[in-house]
Amino acid sequence: MDNLEEYYFKESFFGPVDLYLFNEGTHLEIYKKLGAHKRVINGKEGYNFAVWAPNAVEVRLVGDFNHWDGTKHKMKSLGNSGIWEIFIPGINELNCYKFEIHTKNNEIFLKSDPYGSFFELRPKNASITYDSKYVWETERIASPDIYKQPVAIYEMHLGSWKRNKNGSFLNYREIAEILIPYLKEIGFNWVEFLPISEHPLDSSWGYQTTGFFAPTSRYGTPDDFRFLIDCLHKNNIGVIIDWTPAHFPKDDFGLYYFDGTNLYEHCFPQKRDHPDWKTAIFNYGRYEVRNFLINSALNWIENFQIDGIRVDAVASMLYLDYSRKEGEWIPNIYGGKENIEAIEFLKKLNTTIYNKFPNCFTIAEESTAWPMVSKPVYCGGLGFGFKWNMGWMHDTLYYFSLDPIYRKYHHNCLTFSLLYAFSENFILPLSHDEVVYGKKSLLSKMPGDNWQKFANLRLLLTYMYCHPGKKLLFMGGEFGQINEWDYQKELDWYLLEREEHKKTKKFISDLNRLYKEEKAIHEIDFSPEGFEWIDFSDYEKSIISFLRRSIDKDNFIIAIFNFTPIPRFNYRIGVPLKSHYQEIFNSDSNYYGGSNIGNFGIVKVEDIPFHNRPFSISLNLPPLGAIILKPIYSKDSLSINSYI
Repeated sequence: MDNLEEYYFKESFFGPVDLYLFNEGTHLEIYKKLGAHKRVINGKEGYNFAVWAPNAVEVRLVGDFNHWDGTKHKMKSLGNSGIWEIFIPGINELNCYKFEIHTKNNEIFLKSDPYGSFFELRPKNASITYDSKYVWETERIASPDIYKQPVAIYEMHLGSWKRNKNGSFLNYREIAEILIPYLKEIGFNWVEFLPISEHPLDSSWGYQTTGFFAPTSRYGTPDDFRFLIDCLHKNNIGVIIDWTPAHFPKDDFGLYYFDGTNLYEHCFPQKRDHPDWKTAIFNYGRYEVRNFLINSALNWIENFQIDGIRVDAVASMLYLDYSRKEGEWIPNIYGGKENIEAIEFLKKLNTTIYNKFPNCFTIAEESTAWPMVSKPVYCGGLGFGFKWNMGWMHDTLYYFSLDPIYRKYHHNCLTFSLLYAFSENFILPLSHDEVVYGKKSLLSKMPGDNWQKFANLRLLLTYMYCHPGKKLLFMGGEFGQINEWDYQKELDWYLLEREEHKKTKKFISDLNRLYKEEKAIHEIDFSPEGFEWIDFSDYEKSIISFLRRSIDKDNFIIAIFNFTPIPRFNYRIGVPLKSHYQEIFNSDSNYYGGSNIGNFGIVKVEDIPFHNRPFSISLNLPPLGAIILKPIYSKDSLSINSYI
């Protein structure tokens, strides 16, 4: 290797504006400077390394290129910025490296690169030099019209969806070959990956992140991951990733106590230590830390063409007393429990993303009644595009877990969600969190014998798809996984050899097709104009019925749900239009494993006022079943607008 002295500190990668904006917390491309980046200086190709460690006495670069000898490559401090930098010619791609941090307390830490783009496969943890060669063939598919579009999200964990026969992980490219045909078969048009950011512990599912700028090497290289995303976009499938700015693990090679001080985390234990996960909480009041996190999000969108980011554990960020007892938390400057610094960070995050990438969107996993989570910052909101409807999820799953004989006493679990359904831009989540830690799989939550369990599952999913809000289903729910999700092995695909599971997969495929075709079910999800009760008061029979309509008010569907195993014949409901009605979906069809009770395709309208409507129809309601009807327009039909 050449004499390095002439290259050490020439032509810094950072100009004065870079340093100023970084310390101000407003540098939106600092991830293109910090970390390891290929450069050419004086005709010599190599890598530029830079790290933020303002309280270090000295920082040295070590790696396989210098036999991990810290005496060979001392980095230069860039003044008061806290950034240390070095350029080394001759370093190749895929070289391993770390930063050797010398602290004021005479400690020496070996730290992975906070801005590293690739890492060794766990349990190793060195950063790896990497220069992407990928040429994108597509662009991200998200658009500002997503709020009017059908959004059916398949949530999945890459390491336990499918595996090789020997139990090893599939590569990102191998996943693309089998995932895309499967998603197209079952009809999901969005996929959400549990965190794919680098993480040391498999059992954290990726939620304890150490590499905020790197896809995990468990499944291949960063370009392998780009290939997967590109293939999904080619097939018009959008990509959402889970992202974890709420906390980070305390591994000695990671961000914790990075330069011998609490640099990324708070110094006070009451603000620093997360009581639930034994992790560290970011110091959102520090400008450089906020810059780090916002750049992480921007990196996923720009460098990996991600369409949407779902922010995990937002509730734990908003409240200083989250999971803490009295005396275990420090109030804000006004004496309240709101985490003002985190709130400002979230607002800045969302406004930055929407300003820079207006076609992308953010999602909040927020489990409290914090107001205006998915409203713009200029209106006083947090600025997210969507929010998970955790209240709907808890009420609905509790209701479905009950024996049908008791459901009439809990009818409000079905109706309460409509009191707040339009207060946020909601996604209805049946997520991974609901099928672990003894909570049972969706199918196994259902009461009754085997037939009733499957009927209940079909009823649950039909109810979700007809309820206002976008849809999310965790992998395995689409074919009736029996066992809880186990991150250590693939789904129980052998179940598809059984008829009831095969028919359940056929059911979700048809339900997704109907959802995408019928504008009335997806076009107005976030305004009361798209929903209207027909009858919510029949708690004795545990039956509800409502109407969903599109922007064109003449385009509507009627959904009726029978939550008991007793079929109801000649059940009358009021309808708004003098027209015959076609039964376009029946969850009890024998194609799906049901008893095939229904209405023979067509239901005749009668001039009998009912439910405060001028006309009515008489229906056969299947046991533990849902039917969806649509008016058949003819020259004798009257417009629904006549009755609005």
